[in-house]
Amino acid sequence: MPGWTVLLIAAVFYICFFSHLDALGLVGPDEPRYAWVAREMAASGDWVTPRLYGQPWFEKPILYYWSAALAFRVFGVNEFAARLPSALAAALATLALAWAALRFCGFDAARIVLLILPTCVGMIGFARAATPDMLFTAALAAAIVAASSVIWSPPNGGRAGPLALLAFGVFLGGATLAKGPAAIVLAGGSAGLWALATRRWRATFQLAHPLAILAFCVTALPWYVLCALRNPQFVRIFLVEHNFQRYLTPVFHHPQPFWFFGPIVLLALLPWTVLLIGVARDAVRLWQEKRWASSPAVFFACWSLFPVVLFSFSKSKLPSYILPAVPPLALLLARSTARLLECKGSLARWIGAGIGITCVALGASAGLLLKQLSAEAGLANWQHARGWMVTLVVGGLVVASLALLRRPTAGLLVAVALMAGLLEAGHRRALPRLDASLSSRRAARAGQAPPGMKVSLAVYHLQRAWRYGLNFYLRRELQEWVPESPRPEWLYTNRAGLAELQRLGVRGTVVEPGSPEALLVRVEP
Repeated sequence: MPGWTVLLIAAVFYICFFSHLDALGLVGPDEPRYAWVAREMAASGDWVTPRLYGQPWFEKPILYYWSAALAFRVFGVNEFAARLPSALAAALATLALAWAALRFCGFDAARIVLLILPTCVGMIGFARAATPDMLFTAALAAAIVAASSVIWSPPNGGRAGPLALLAFGVFLGGATLAKGPAAIVLAGGSAGLWALATRRWRATFQLAHPLAILAFCVTALPWYVLCALRNPQFVRIFLVEHNFQRYLTPVFHHPQPFWFFGPIVLLALLPWTVLLIGVARDAVRLWQEKRWASSPAVFFACWSLFPVVLFSFSKSKLPSYILPAVPPLALLLARSTARLLECKGSLARWIGAGIGITCVALGASAGLLLKQLSAEAGLANWQHARGWMVTLVVGGLVVASLALLRRPTAGLLVAVALMAGLLEAGHRRALPRLDASLSSRRAARAGQAPPGMKVSLAVYHLQRAWRYGLNFYLRRELQEWVPESPRPEWLYTNRAGLAELQRLGVRGTVVEPGSPEALLVRVEP
């Protein structure tokens, strides 16, 4: 591999996964809660029972809390440490799929995986989130690669190597520790779908080898058993409420139409979505030539397809549910792209031009969106983002031009560099500007009392994401104030809540106007 290619891959890995993980405070309702649990685990030394605000909390299994708690102990309690497990997991998933691409598809496909998988929108977003989703995806991706080695080692069937069997069991156990029994369902369903499509049942049953089962049990079961013994309510809350009820009922209020995950997959693959044309062409050829039973590509396609189909039937749908479909799908994108670039045909040029047009469309769409934002959104005005949008549009035109001039490989590399460069610029400039509008980190600083000083602090009509964020940064669970109770000294509220307080006759002074979503009000006696 040329030295400059190695440098580009290293830069892509650093920028997409590790650069400025702390540029944005913890956001949404999930990041601050997961980080709280990990911080409490690191402080208490109880590595079995997750606790939120001092109470057992069984929404997710233990793997993220373990990894984040260790990161807190090494790097301190900060956003970088909270998000580091996801970043490392994303790097693991990319390397695992690149190894599989190298084995089954060749060097060029492996190189393309290393470039396009880290720059997919879905990977970037979840690799920089303090949640278990990327840990689950990475463990499952590694299990997929190990499973492929089990089935195709040796090439003509026979017994699988013990290392591949052990790896499959260990990584599947890790995925089960990340998000629960969904790992077993996805692995079994994906392998079963492949066996049904290819009639290779005997090869599929190799994945149930006693060595793989033993490795899985040793990895996953000890924590589940210990947690259930210490917490009798664990089985009911975790397995019944947060798994079966989440899938079978809309109890968690995330209903979406059946087709919801189709557009989500297309968005998660941006800016490489157009490469699906090459995957579709390869699929048609395999069908026409009746070679799908012997093609590893079909194996990885089943692991991409099954999560989308399974969760499309779920009564609760979130974009993160089909994240495990992205890594194997990226391998298929890389495989077809490598073949197109090798053939240097007209389709390669037009697909390369499609990547450039995608970049142009992203730049134009982002420009229109940002132009409509108010100054309170964090970007003081449209001028601050115009340079990035123009760069994306011009860069997209360059990519399209290179492809049409019969240099699609150069166009692909320019597109990768363009995505990485703009992402780094966003880390350095945009995210710090948006921090106050997206995270409660800045608002919490105003509410931190001097050491040893006790203050009466509550929230009023605050969105739960901001409330959870304030809880984390202030290291206390803030209670909702009700008019019938005594007035606190300080209140966090938003503009609607402030207007409601005035109608109730509660007078106060806003002392922290940094974010309209979390105004700190000093209440008059």
